[in-house]
Amino acid sequence: MELRNRSAFHEYFFETTYVAGIVLVGTEVKSLRAGKVSFNDAYCQFHKGELYVKNLHISDYAFGTTQRHEPTQERKLLLKKKELRKLEAKIKEKGYTIVPLKIFFNDHNLAKIEIGLGKGKKLYDKRETIKKRDVERDLKRYVK
Repeated sequence: MELRNRSAFHEYFFETTYVAGIVLVGTEVKSLRAGKVSFNDAYCQFHKGELYVKNLHISDYAFGTTQRHEPTQERKLLLKKKELRKLEAKIKEKGYTIVPLKIFFNDHNLAKIEIGLGKGKKLYDKRETIKKRDVERDLKRYVK
């Protein structure tokens, strides 16, 4: 199972991607397995040398008991110190941001999140991306 942030590739150019662990509680994991996640306005931010994902909306688990989670709470990301330092140095440059790209479960059934270091696209870049996609689609039609 893989949950993707489709709009991120429309909004940003990505230089590098990293796979990080994510700290979750039980009802969050069950909601993720059910596919109840929204990436709208989600981003990553450093706080005291640690990386957190903010505004990632994981819906309440319908069959949860009294121990429910807050849907948009901050969630800590688990990366190596070397990677964190590299990301923190890049973020200080103008125009860079860290965006969650997808959430998946690895072979050991651990929740992982793929994050990307991206730079925002301008309006004309977005138009060009759409134009390239349309041309490729037309070429595939004619080849068939």
